[in-house]
Amino acid sequence: MAVYFLNLKTFGRSGGSSAVSAAAYRAGERIHDERSGRTYDHTDRRDVLHKEIMLPGSIESADMDWARDRSQLWNAAERAETRSNARVAREYLVALPVELDAAQRLALVRGFSRELIEKYRFALDLAVHAPRDFPGSDPRNFHAHLLATTREITAEGLTVKTSLELNDAKRRSLGLGPAINELLYVRERWATATNEALRDAHIDARVDHRTLAAQGIDREPYPYIPRAAFEMERNGYRSAQAERLREEYRARIEARLQRDAVAAAASSTQSSLSSAGAASRTAPAPAGSASHTAAATNTSIARETSAAADAAAGLKRPQTLDEIRRQAREDWLRMRQEAVNASSAKSSSAAAGQTRERVDDDHLSR
Repeated sequence: MAVYFLNLKTFGRSGGSSAVSAAAYRAGERIHDERSGRTYDHTDRRDVLHKEIMLPGSIESADMDWARDRSQLWNAAERAETRSNARVAREYLVALPVELDAAQRLALVRGFSRELIEKYRFALDLAVHAPRDFPGSDPRNFHAHLLATTREITAEGLTVKTSLELNDAKRRSLGLGPAINELLYVRERWATATNEALRDAHIDARVDHRTLAAQGIDREPYPYIPRAAFEMERNGYRSAQAERLREEYRARIEARLQRDAVAAAASSTQSSLSSAGAASRTAPAPAGSASHTAAATNTSIARETSAAADAAAGLKRPQTLDEIRRQAREDWLRMRQEAVNASSAKSSSAAAGQTRERVDDDHLSR
């Protein structure tokens, strides 16, 4: 089954990030950072399937050799920023469908990258990675890193900030919508592009960028474990953050099960009361039995209300859908037995009344 994943990440100096470091790691290269004086060497990576620097079509024919050189491009991106809290790069991380072959996956992500480049006019450093060969790693985890400059690129170099980097006030003055709309557009566009690639490959699988609730899927989303926490656990260390996220996920599941149990009990109660009401309307009503029927109904309501309260308080919490169904059936059977008992009691009361009438008649006749 194809999986949808698109994550947007920014690299800024306020967080100690380096665009040169990010580029070296994703491309599996050795690059010297002129600003910090550090050298980042990731030439030992063996999972980089494809890498290239893509530029807007309007300048591809210009003399842009400096921009196609990874070291020169990202050192230029660092030099272009002077503020201590400047944002120097932006990344789109996307999951590539395992159902596609290598050429189809590359064509998909290159086409999507081209759309972003022409829309925002930035330089984009594309790296496609294979699943990493580590214990516990998912062998289906083909993915791509799209590392983009935060400034538009022209034949003269890196110029103004892209529209993605402008605050909402500046965007309004330019007649643009809120910045969140850019992310929503990109998320939807990646889903559309992925589904088009799957369709063209005659594959039935599809992805959906919407939330589970928007898709009508009634379940809790799986917890997202940040990369740092994931790496700690993969290397044998304990991650308090990952454990907390999993515990919160289990708590949400437990709360959902409790809500389902209460809803099932309430539904069973309503159904049983409706059945009892229908029976009372169709069965013959002997004289003098109204108070008995009311008492039986009140007793039934009290018992079922108490059961629902117990479930809500956590005294009886089915843990699975089968248990919930079994509990609902047991409640229904109990209610049916009570209705039978009530009917038998009515018949007995009526018979006793007839007996007393015959005795009185005999006594009067004597």
